[in-house]
Amino acid sequence: MSSNSSSESDTASDSSFTSPPTTPRDGSTSNVAEAVCALGNVPSILRGLLPVVSSNAYDERDVGTPDEWVQRDPRLIRLTGKHPLNAEAKLHTLFNAGFVTPTELFFVRSHGAVPKIEDTTLDNWKVSVVGLVANPMELSVRELQSQFPVVTLPITLVCAGNRRKEQNIVRKGLGFNWGAAGVSTALFTGVYLADVLEAAKPTSSGSGARPKHVIFEGGDSLPQGPYGTSQRLSWARDKSRGILIAWAMNGLPLTPDHGFPIRVVVPGQIGGRSVKWLRMVKVSDEESQHYLHFYDNKVLPTQVTPEQAKQEDRWWHNQAYIINDLNVNSAIAQPDHDEVLDLTSSSAYAIKGYAYSGGGRRVTRVEISLDEGDTWRLAEITYPEDLCREIMQVDQSLYGTFDAAERDTCLCWCFWTYWVPTSALKDVSAVMVRAMDEALALQPRDMCINWWFRVAVHHMDCSTVRFEHPTLAGTASGGWMERLKSEGQDILKPKFGREAASVPHVQPQDKEVIMKGTHVDRTITLEQLQAHRNLERPWFVVQGEVYDGTAFLKDHPGGPDSITLVAGEDATEDFMAIHSSAAKSQLAEYALAVLTSAADHSQAIETIDSLEPSSTFLVRNKWKSATLSAIYFVSHDTKLFRFDLGSRAQALGLASTPTCFQIKRTIRTPDGATESQVVQRAYTPVSTLDANGHVDLLIKLYLPNQEWPSGGKMSDTSSELSKLRIGDQIELKGPFGSFVWRGRDIAVSKLAMICGGSGITPIIQVLRGVFNDQDDHKTEVWLIDANKTEEDIIFRDELDMLADKAGGRLRLHHVLSRTKPRGWPYSSGLVNQQIMADHLPPPSLDVLALVCGPDPMVNLTVKPVLVKLGWDVDEQVVIF
Repeated sequence: MSSNSSSESDTASDSSFTSPPTTPRDGSTSNVAEAVCALGNVPSILRGLLPVVSSNAYDERDVGTPDEWVQRDPRLIRLTGKHPLNAEAKLHTLFNAGFVTPTELFFVRSHGAVPKIEDTTLDNWKVSVVGLVANPMELSVRELQSQFPVVTLPITLVCAGNRRKEQNIVRKGLGFNWGAAGVSTALFTGVYLADVLEAAKPTSSGSGARPKHVIFEGGDSLPQGPYGTSQRLSWARDKSRGILIAWAMNGLPLTPDHGFPIRVVVPGQIGGRSVKWLRMVKVSDEESQHYLHFYDNKVLPTQVTPEQAKQEDRWWHNQAYIINDLNVNSAIAQPDHDEVLDLTSSSAYAIKGYAYSGGGRRVTRVEISLDEGDTWRLAEITYPEDLCREIMQVDQSLYGTFDAAERDTCLCWCFWTYWVPTSALKDVSAVMVRAMDEALALQPRDMCINWWFRVAVHHMDCSTVRFEHPTLAGTASGGWMERLKSEGQDILKPKFGREAASVPHVQPQDKEVIMKGTHVDRTITLEQLQAHRNLERPWFVVQGEVYDGTAFLKDHPGGPDSITLVAGEDATEDFMAIHSSAAKSQLAEYALAVLTSAADHSQAIETIDSLEPSSTFLVRNKWKSATLSAIYFVSHDTKLFRFDLGSRAQALGLASTPTCFQIKRTIRTPDGATESQVVQRAYTPVSTLDANGHVDLLIKLYLPNQEWPSGGKMSDTSSELSKLRIGDQIELKGPFGSFVWRGRDIAVSKLAMICGGSGITPIIQVLRGVFNDQDDHKTEVWLIDANKTEEDIIFRDELDMLADKAGGRLRLHHVLSRTKPRGWPYSSGLVNQQIMADHLPPPSLDVLALVCGPDPMVNLTVKPVLVKLGWDVDEQVVIF
């Protein structure tokens, strides 16, 4: 997750609203705290509550995934393999960060790829307010800011699965292995949903349908449609619940992982109700009909097994089982797992942790037991949220009105401490915590997602103890639950210390899951497996069995990338760690063969890399170094970088056009040393396919300027690349991408192309493939090339040359959004429906549209207009 670099004051006063790069503009590490404390009547103690903003870069674990462009902190623990990202920080790291969680450590829950929304301004991202309302609206961030009071609230969000791994150790369910750090707190800035609804005026329809629910829909793309859920209208209209439509987090624009540019934030309820990348608010007479509103975030009866739940829809559609408000919960963060304490080092030790409840209810009691629950002692609770209530009506552009003082509901976690004499720990075998809220809800003793949090105490000698938490998040092994289960104890009624040895228990055996197909009667070699390292028919290996994922590409909950990313590879570790028994048994349907021998299986991971061809420079899964030999200026903000491959005869390895590969640049420190942080991105080369010995990259430099003070979406990448000197090295890996132009071998005879700025790079490769093919005399091309000024047109001379060469088969049309030269024969302004209707062919079975450009241009203009013009976007349009 990235930490942003332009403050909320920038977004309120300037038309730019970008998702900025990594560090504060002034290079400081505490600008958020300084900005808040500068507001005048903010209590000085709040300075200690605010997060330190640290920089981060791209995580190499994201390479080759749809999220490789998103910056994330490598300290996050990933719960679901490579993709999509579901992650939390280590518990002690989260707790030590304080009341307000640094954005880069805030837990992430995603169902698919993060929508890539670049160069979004305050005006062109719209949220529709529709349904049973008298005044339907479309609101941009700027309109929300100007039409409604802007407020900031401290809000704790909690994943519904927080601490779920403890349940999964007992019996693996359908959810991920969340530890106890699926909880985080931030200062969210936005407007009250209640104010927006008041302006929209919910009303009954002419047919008598009454407004009862408010539905939220996000802008993500999932196999079963975008993520959506709903609230009761009565809750949504109640300001005391603090529901926000928010665009900022900790004083900075939302990051991509957390919903940039705008999201819903619902305090006191599970995180699944806070929809990211918000597109629509709909008042309705029925609850959300979105797929994941029904098939996620439910607590089913204990009698229902995961297998039964997967087969019987009725459980998921029963409103009685929906999760909304959070339950009361607490956890021990200090001592940390495997922490060792010398009992002679001090007279007392501070046991610490967090607690929270839902529905705005205050945690009123936290109790500690040192004798396995026989007796309990009160811990001291601190409520940092109460300090925020001292901030009265601070009306500034950074945060709007800091509104915590206007309510007595509790929207945040609290912290607790219990000082125990170290001498008392000599006889302690476990430390336990439970919390109670003002509704007298008490954490249960027996297994539930919020049962007592227990830490085992191991006596290493007469003066040293070691602490052991129940589980470790994600795929990591460890914790007393796994240990006691392996020892045959009943972990639902755990006993620690000496008493544990006298409690024999026969652990029930888990039902064996059959993943191997009964129909499998063939074997294949690693070479055959490697041949299916592609997007069309991806094969992968789990425990020596080969599976064909082709038939499940469209149905995988995480999208097809979850399968294609492991094509041709051994996926055993990730698959076994994150999937339920139901998913594992489903795997048998896709069983194809067995690897030829156990040796093949054991060597699969090491051997697969060596199967890549060595005759070309590029290797899909291996970084290769290239040296910068020349830099050419294409325009004021675009350069062409030429990199030598080590030999003039070395073929690059681009087998088709267009394609792309990853580049990685290791950052140098001022003393000339190198850091492990890398800056990387996928680029389409502009070299011709027959070029040997070098590769050319066209790179747009999104550097800070008056219009974009923080730089563009890739300013961190481009600024580092702009520092390259002749002789410097980068690393390349690839190729990636699934579009292949095969010219005469396909049934397409017309191409409709639309590109913006540097989006010309894949387009120029296709144009070369079409018009340099001496056997292709039929393909016709229509190209709309959008730029800001005439000087910004990239490959202008080559485009004109190809148009002349094509003899009328290339219809080229330029669009300039800014300065139009005198006598300009083309269009000016932004690409719109009229321009596309006039300068593209009509849709037909032999026409394919190719699109590459900034995300707002593609998703807010081009795709909607193509639909209006009769195009089938899924079947007739390729977006690079």
